[in-house]
Amino acid sequence: MTDERPLSDQLVQREDAGVLWLTLNRPEAANAFTPDQRDQIIDVLGGVSERVEVRAVVITATGRHFCTGADLRHSRPGPARPEGVPDKLVGDVARMIEGGAQRLITAVVDCEKPVIAAVNGTAAGIGAHLALACDLVLAAEGARFIEIFVRRGLVPDGAGCWLLPRLVGLHKAKELAFFADIISAKEALDLGIVNRVVPVGDIDAFVDDWARRLAAGPPLALSMTKKLLNQSLSVTVEQALENGDGG
Repeated sequence: MTDERPLSDQLVQREDAGVLWLTLNRPEAANAFTPDQRDQIIDVLGGVSERVEVRAVVITATGRHFCTGADLRHSRPGPARPEGVPDKLVGDVARMIEGGAQRLITAVVDCEKPVIAAVNGTAAGIGAHLALACDLVLAAEGARFIEIFVRRGLVPDGAGCWLLPRLVGLHKAKELAFFADIISAKEALDLGIVNRVVPVGDIDAFVDDWARRLAAGPPLALSMTKKLLNQSLSVTVEQALENGDGG
């Protein structure tokens, strides 16, 4: 049974055979997401862990792009300041990132269900990190990944400096972050950023197959395996065993 309903006109939610599909739907803006859209994703992922009927999650997008980052044209105004206080204070940017990009990536990593990113096109900035935070990443031929931040004079946000070294190693992560070069789907596969590269016309069927296989798997075992693997690079072997790795 398929149940489809829009969370908004910018984010479509569909459920089918134990799989929850979240589709970014702002193709006219290259799927750069707004604060409202980002918060909807966070809320959905936060609720999925408690929904026994959902066994797996897919995040994908409409149009030619996966997600080109945050749409700064839709930034929320800061809190009102008392008269005489500057509009911008030390810590404002850090608080904005903590309340936005960091929450988004944490929602993906902490979701107890396996999350697949179906990258149909360009994934840039926080959009790239949204994909990399997922448990499995499938990319269509022609998809691209860009660490765009240095081009804008910014430090990577959304846990990019945590995600990249774990996927590609420290030196390669620095190269990607320092130069902001465009990485093709094939290069991303060679680097270990994606699991598979699929012809554009086949990606929906391929993602559906993987999602259904996950949905048919043992949910508690998959949830615990995800948790242990996410912890694996940050703990000692003794801590891993205490946490349940190995029974």
